[in-house]
Amino acid sequence: MISEEEARKKILEMVRSLPSRRLSLSQALGCFAAEDYFARLPLPGFDNSAMDGYAVVASSCAKGKRLRVTAEQPAGHDKQLRVSPGEAVRIFTGAPMPQSADAIVMQEDVTRDGDEIVINTDVTAGEFIRRRGCDLAKGQRILAKGERLRAATMALLASQGIGDLTVGGEVNAAMLSTGDELVKPGKKLDPGQVYESNSALLRALLQRCGAATNLVEHCRDERESLIEAIKRGMNNHILVITGGVSVGEHDLVKDALRDLGAQTDIWRVALKPGKPFLFGHTQPSKPARSRSREADTMAPSKGAVANSDCCFIFGLPGNPVSAFVTFLQFVRPAILKMMGAIRLDLPQLPARLTVDLTNEGDRAHYIRGKLEHGKFSPVGRQESHALFGLSQSNALLRLGLGQSLRADEIVDVQIWD
Repeated sequence: MISEEEARKKILEMVRSLPSRRLSLSQALGCFAAEDYFARLPLPGFDNSAMDGYAVVASSCAKGKRLRVTAEQPAGHDKQLRVSPGEAVRIFTGAPMPQSADAIVMQEDVTRDGDEIVINTDVTAGEFIRRRGCDLAKGQRILAKGERLRAATMALLASQGIGDLTVGGEVNAAMLSTGDELVKPGKKLDPGQVYESNSALLRALLQRCGAATNLVEHCRDERESLIEAIKRGMNNHILVITGGVSVGEHDLVKDALRDLGAQTDIWRVALKPGKPFLFGHTQPSKPARSRSREADTMAPSKGAVANSDCCFIFGLPGNPVSAFVTFLQFVRPAILKMMGAIRLDLPQLPARLTVDLTNEGDRAHYIRGKLEHGKFSPVGRQESHALFGLSQSNALLRLGLGQSLRADEIVDVQIWD
């Protein structure tokens, strides 16, 4: 059994980024940039009006002053208009500024009288003008390699005329649940059986990471059918197996992997919940993806296994909370690294603890709880089977071996929802 820090380090040393790909902007949401991107144009690209109103020369304006309206400038085509003292140009939001105009008077602050306006407020030079480049300068970095493309990022890239871009590779995933006691939702339960929920949980987590889940199967505790299901799952970059990785007589996953020639790199981690965790790798029997020229020429770093030649296997405990915690701590960062991300950790926020907590066990303990209004409170039962409490939580607090925390202490919590 190794520490969670050792396990995470070993996993991340073995996996590396997949070859990059070119996607249209509309397809790239949630992906990670494979290179830096810089502004091609300043924003705004020209001086323009921030309001509907009138473009004027501020020095010729005063309360009660009358100005002659000489023209109109809508948003769009620049009419190359000019404003002289004592004149005004009707203008609309986003429209280019007329030459010599140095202020905008909002339409609410004037009285229109035929071809003239009466100024009803003081006017200061520079008012309500968006200056060229005030938001973004040409050449400024707008997206760094390894950053995730968010909705706002997409808008910024579009503003630069960028229609496609290079992003990290897509991770293909398979999900396999095991156990004779499990029944697919919608089917009839016999005495002693429970509905299989880990597939729903882990598939959602894979989706949140950005992985493409190509296979979801449930397998009974029967050696041959398990081996065949694992073979199918190996045709992907990663295979997540839940259940069957402990030491009971019906925990067959470890032996099945050995029979298939897979190498087990990690088995059992000093973590609560989540001790019976397995990580390994093997050669896929029939790759589900073509090997790119880039993958052929890129040599893996020391200790790494070339992703294009390998399926990484994560064996997670069957208890749902254990599967959840081990996924977030080990599977998620591996997927993000393969996709080209630079930030692999869950986001953390400081919070005020509402109760006393002590870890008297022999492993680090991840407490599930709710972060609300800057306070963290454990939610529900903290056993590894307690799915309801997990469903009401949005954060994790790591309580180290022998660590005690007091109510009102400021702690860092991991945000997962």
